[in-house]
Amino acid sequence: MPKRKMIRMDGPQKQRFNFRIAGLGFRNGHVLVHRAVHEDFWTFPGGRAEIGETSVETLKREMIEELGVEVSVGRMLWTVENFFRYEERDYHEIGFYYEMDIPAHFPFHPSGIVHRLRDGKNDLEFKWVKATKAALTALDIPPYFIAEQIETLPPTPVHIIWDDGNLDR
Repeated sequence: MPKRKMIRMDGPQKQRFNFRIAGLGFRNGHVLVHRAVHEDFWTFPGGRAEIGETSVETLKREMIEELGVEVSVGRMLWTVENFFRYEERDYHEIGFYYEMDIPAHFPFHPSGIVHRLRDGKNDLEFKWVKATKAALTALDIPPYFIAEQIETLPPTPVHIIWDDGNLDR
């Protein structure tokens, strides 16, 4: 099996470029989110793309690895040039956000953790949260523009440049 190579590049002065693919899976008016248990914030499930794989392949692979299920990847919602600070690094991330269908046998509960796993050095937990601006805002789920648009998803893909304003540049 060939060695996997995630698309990530470190720059000078604690800068990092990342190519991340994420999915928004909906069920019963809720959307699936996850976090590393040591973090205060949540995000949409996904991960870094690997060299030689399409973004759809990345999302499918990540969901098999993280959820243990094969998802159907739907339409692209957003392409995001995301600038943020995390763990004392300035990130420049290109993110593709897709709708995805999660199989019905994946657990659903309107509150509480529905799935956990160890991913490398991180313990991840997944839960369903109401797909509303109020719920996502209360949860602290970057990039924050998604909370503004969650109740009315764009009909065609939208390109967003998002800067959380916490960069040293």
